[in-house]
Amino acid sequence: MNECSLEQQIGLIEAIAQGDQSAFEKLYRLTSPRLFAVALRMLRNRARAEEVLHDSFLTVWNRAGNYNAQLSAPLTWLTHIVRNRAIDLMRGCDNRLQTLDDTQADDLTDDTLTPLTQLQQDCEAKQLADCLIHLPVEQRQSIMLAYYQGLSHGEISVHLQQPLGTIKSWIRRALGHLKDCVGL
Repeated sequence: MNECSLEQQIGLIEAIAQGDQSAFEKLYRLTSPRLFAVALRMLRNRARAEEVLHDSFLTVWNRAGNYNAQLSAPLTWLTHIVRNRAIDLMRGCDNRLQTLDDTQADDLTDDTLTPLTQLQQDCEAKQLADCLIHLPVEQRQSIMLAYYQGLSHGEISVHLQQPLGTIKSWIRRALGHLKDCVGL
């Protein structure tokens, strides 16, 4: 949502609450690529990510009147809706092995990866894994739950039975360590 100011973003959501379809369309065009990326990163399945994005924008249309600009920025609110829908979908799906059709199997094999690119990705993944090992256990658990399981800070707090502020501190410290460790 770089193309319009925070006030304009809030104005779009307020207009949507009044039933303005053009404001809804503009908000969709501005935010859907980023929100789709969030859903796709969490679900790792294009069709499910599209479903989550669709459901999320239905929620935006129906609940725009509940948005409170004093509680969060528009993109934060939208991302929260997408994350929650994705988590709901993950919890609702059973974890049984699913058969892949030919198009899904083709998506798994990326012919554009050269051996050099594959080697670089493998090295980066190993470097990140090495950096994660050196984190204190509670920080590593928090990072894994947040970024690999898609849990919110509040959900991590409940899961680890620790105060929310502690979880946020652990994650912030862990991210700082990982950033330094991988050289960013």
